Amino acid sequence: MTLRKANTWGYLIIWEFRVHPRMKKRFLRAYGPDGEWAKLFSRDKHYIRTDLMQSSRLPGTYLTFDFWTSQEAYKDFRKAHAAEYRVIDENCKDLTETEREVGTYLRAG
Repeated sequence: MTLRKANTWGYLIIWEFRVHPRMKKRFLRAYGPDGEWAKLFSRDKHYIRTDLMQSSRLPGTYLTFDFWTSQEAYKDFRKAHAAEYRVIDENCKDLTETEREVGTYLRAG
């Protein structure tokens, strides 16, 4: 079983986005489980998956959940792919009104 198929994760990053109404389709293509970000992350064997959630109360508000095997693996990935990360981040900046990192979490137990 590959790490991506494993149900065990060790590190989670959650982001919140307020999406421009006219950019919803592009946002979903970029940030969804098969989007640009997930494609970049999937180059690393320690990336598990991305989940995208839409608020049921706040239109245009989304959360992404990026699952990795460990915090160290994510940091190594960011360092190794810093230039590519910046390019996608720059290409996606016009899709949202706001974005913020909600938090990072380590799996308990």
